[in-house]
Amino acid sequence: MPPRFAAPAEPSLPLYVVSEDALGAWLDSRPAPQAAWLRATGFAATLGEGQPLPGPDGTLAGAVVGYGTPASRARGRHHLAAAAPRLPQGVYHLETDLAGPVLDAEALGLLLAAYRFDRYRAQPALRANFKAPVGVDAARIEALAKGECLTRDLINTPASDMGPEALEDAFFQLAARHGATASAVRGDDLIAGNFPLIHAVGRAGPQAPRLLDMRWGTTGPRLTLVGKGVCFDTGGLNLKPGSSMGLMKKDMGGAATVMGLAETIMALGLPLRLRMLVPAVENSVSSTSFRPQDILTARNGLTVEINNTDAEGRLVLADALALAAEEDSDCLVSMATLTGAARVAVGPDLAPFYTDDEALAGRVIGAAEDAADPVWRMPFHTPYEAMLEPGIADLDNAPKGGFAGSITAALFLRRFAGTARYAHFDIYGWQPADAPARPKGGVGQGARALLAALPGVLGL
Repeated sequence: MPPRFAAPAEPSLPLYVVSEDALGAWLDSRPAPQAAWLRATGFAATLGEGQPLPGPDGTLAGAVVGYGTPASRARGRHHLAAAAPRLPQGVYHLETDLAGPVLDAEALGLLLAAYRFDRYRAQPALRANFKAPVGVDAARIEALAKGECLTRDLINTPASDMGPEALEDAFFQLAARHGATASAVRGDDLIAGNFPLIHAVGRAGPQAPRLLDMRWGTTGPRLTLVGKGVCFDTGGLNLKPGSSMGLMKKDMGGAATVMGLAETIMALGLPLRLRMLVPAVENSVSSTSFRPQDILTARNGLTVEINNTDAEGRLVLADALALAAEEDSDCLVSMATLTGAARVAVGPDLAPFYTDDEALAGRVIGAAEDAADPVWRMPFHTPYEAMLEPGIADLDNAPKGGFAGSITAALFLRRFAGTARYAHFDIYGWQPADAPARPKGGVGQGARALLAALPGVLGL
């Protein structure tokens, strides 16, 4: 179950938030036994530090967490979540001067600190629970946490239990929860339905490739989300080495992220018309695998020379984007774990995104910090378009030379997005080491920044 705040009426203990520069004055304001206890234990209010507070009779009277310094806080996010595992069992309410987006981000972090992926092994639960801080929209924060937990669960589930069929099941369950309509085109029906690239990439897999399509909402601006759903990526005939295949269960991270975002949008009842498209495939090796030097014709008629079967994500997205471009949309967004080049450029923590729309870019960048969801704008550098043109076909799916790999992948996708206001996120979808509110494993990226930008982008 997604984490939730404790009921407002439930008895709770104070959880004080104290920065290093305020520690002295705060200790002077506390009862003498508590101040003596904290001094004896060496409490210094460093970031993530937590200590219980004893009452006069020795029972738990609350707790205090350190909030560090501005310099230490600048090196991370969800700082209160770092202290949450150190708190004794109980329900807590915050005693703090934090407000606005900072408080929202800390409240979200406290909820996400309770996330556990326990499908295959029981995990110890967080002992502490929290009330929604005063001034926080509890329903919104819970909806954000629910969407994020869905994304994490989908990514963390291995391909043995999260192939195209299981991803479709999760997609249809999401639609059913919110009264949305969902449909799927599967297997050879993809050929009849003119989705040749999705079929070519996924036809070698043990489960049939498919395109998943969901619609929700009847009024308001149109938002279309497209997520890469490669449930496992061997690289195809251009087989990945074992060291590069180890995390490929997360290659459906784009699909998981747009599904988590859709969960939040629908839970909040945003006044828009949502469409979500997920091409769900496995890129496998068999006698039916697509091959290097094959030339495939995409849904929109563009021909693509295959120069690396491990550059398959852009192929399945191309057909889905071409479908999306066939109807008017006020904003079209694709999300994908698309290129290793993006990781080389910005590392695992930043979500690079591309758009030609200055207003959209400004909204996303402006919203990212408040949403505790860091992004970085990358350029649709049009002079690199020539790198995509092999001569024998309209497009090359894997330009030679190795330069600007994330940019050329984004330019490839732009050829299929039509004239809609378009943004592409080249995410990682994985937290490589434990961090506050983000355990090692699957993680959403870019979704909260985009959600926070939507009111300005769509005029909601």
